[in-house]
Amino acid sequence: MPTADDVLHGVDLSGRTAVVTGGYSGIGLEISRALHRAGARVVVPARRPDVARRALGPVADVVPMDLADLATVDAFADSYVRSHGTLDLLVAGAAIMACPETRVGPGWEAQFAVNHLGHFALVCALWPALLPAPTARVVAVASGRAPDDRIRWHDVHFASGYDKWAAYGQSKLANVLFAHRLDQLGVAHGVRAFSASPGYILTPLQRHLPMDEMIAAGWLDAAGEPVPGLFRTPEQGAATPVWAATRATRGGAYCVDCGEAEPYPHEDAEAERLWQYSVEATGHDLR
Repeated sequence: MPTADDVLHGVDLSGRTAVVTGGYSGIGLEISRALHRAGARVVVPARRPDVARRALGPVADVVPMDLADLATVDAFADSYVRSHGTLDLLVAGAAIMACPETRVGPGWEAQFAVNHLGHFALVCALWPALLPAPTARVVAVASGRAPDDRIRWHDVHFASGYDKWAAYGQSKLANVLFAHRLDQLGVAHGVRAFSASPGYILTPLQRHLPMDEMIAAGWLDAAGEPVPGLFRTPEQGAATPVWAATRATRGGAYCVDCGEAEPYPHEDAEAERLWQYSVEATGHDLR
C-alpha cells in the first residue's frame, strides 16, 4: 500500500491552501504533513489547539474549533473567509468512534454530530471560500460500507437505545452520502467532492475501546499486540484521502485503496434526503 507521500510524488501544491479537520492526530496528522511537504499551506481547526500546535509545529496554522459546537464552527469559517478568501482543499477527517453515549448540541448523538453534522455545517460556512478556488475539492474521510447500509431515519440519534457501533457506522455512511450530494450540488460551481476509506489503522481513534474488546474483534492478539498484516501505518492510511484530494476523477466517488468504487443505486435518494435533514438540523446550507 502506498503512502500519502507516494501519492503526492510529483504533485506541486504551492500556492494552495488546505483545511484539515483532525489534522493533528492519526492519519489526519499524516495528511497535514504530506500536504505541507507538497507545498500547500495547511490550516488545522482543533478542539485542543495547544495539543495540535505541539504535534504540528511549523506544518500548519492551528485555529480553535469544536465540531460539536456549531458556534465555533461558524466563528472559524467566518475568520477563515475574512483572512484567506479562498480555500482549495478541505479534508474532513476529524472523528470519534464507538464512544460511550454522549449528547451534544440540542441532544444530538455525538458521533453523528461530530463526524457528520459538524462537517456539514463547516463546508456550508466555508462555501464562500471554496467557490472562488479554481479547482476546489472536499474530501470526507469515511470508513467501510456495505450495500445494505442505510441511515436510521426512524431514530437517527438513537433515542430508543444506543448502540455505539451502529452509531459509528451511520455517521461514516453519512460522510459518504454527504460527499456524493455535495458533488452534485457543487459541480456546476467547480467544487468537487469525494469520500475516502483509509483502511484499518491503529490510531487514537480507538481510544474508547478496551483492549479486551479489540482482542475479541481479532484486531489484537492475546498479548495486546496488533495482528500482523491487518493494519496499515498512518502514512499508508493517509494515502487514499490524499489520492481523493488530488487524483480522483469521478466526482462524488467513494474511494478505496486509491481507486474509485462503483456507486450503489440508492445513493442519490439517500444522499438528497440526508442533505435536507442536515439543513433542517443545523440551519446551514450552501449560499
